[in-house]
Amino acid sequence: MNTMKDNKRRVLILMTTSLTALLMLASCGNTKNATYFNQNNNRVYTNRGENLEPVIQLNDLLNITVTSINPEASEMFNVSNDAVAQSSTTAGNTTRISGYLVDQDGFIRLPILGKIAAAGKTKKLLREEITTLLIDRKLLLEPIVDIRYLNYKVSILGEVKNPSVLTIPSEKISLLEALGLAGDITIFGRRDNITLIREEDGVRSMRKIDLTTNEIFNSPYYYLQSNDIIYVEPNKAKVASSTGARDWIPVILSTISLGIIAILNFN
Repeated sequence: MNTMKDNKRRVLILMTTSLTALLMLASCGNTKNATYFNQNNNRVYTNRGENLEPVIQLNDLLNITVTSINPEASEMFNVSNDAVAQSSTTAGNTTRISGYLVDQDGFIRLPILGKIAAAGKTKKLLREEITTLLIDRKLLLEPIVDIRYLNYKVSILGEVKNPSVLTIPSEKISLLEALGLAGDITIFGRRDNITLIREEDGVRSMRKIDLTTNEIFNSPYYYLQSNDIIYVEPNKAKVASSTGARDWIPVILSTISLGIIAILNFN
């Protein structure tokens, strides 16, 4: 009889230990899913030479500067721009910026030159077109036209340390750099299912990116475009903690313990 009770105690203790271990394992995250680039990193990834210059779109805000060998003649093309917007930096500061706004018809309006189609062109193409107009109309000698985006920005949302809208003065930024500027993905963020939202020619698209592999280095989405949105999805641990599922673990364990005690006392 005592042997039977001893065996029952051993079975119950083993069941309790096993269940506790399973609950602890279930609450722990997968280390592989919490790190970047788990594949063999001893490889070289070459730039495939894609054209990284973005295309000007509707509502883009452009800073256009014209210079020449005659500064006084150039000045008339550098009057105060007519469109004003606000820009936020990573430090949280807000500044007012002005520039030429690409209207809903895709045009900008320059002094003397008037309406010029801008949407759908690269900065290089628009720069060459303005330069040609200045020369053909004999308005300036040896003009130099410089164009920069004033609203080149990307948004980082979700499970990052500092969700924010990042203004990019260099007009070139990779996905990894953007995540770094946002303070990196938190331990509760899914590195294997990052969403990139991009709008091109009025069409919005969504792409899934897995940063636990090396695929990003060969991806056309390695470099971001202006107005891209990055969303980092929360992992199961974050969802469980936010829904209160973890709060039930002590209750479950206590209930099991009381049941075991009751069984042992009953026998």
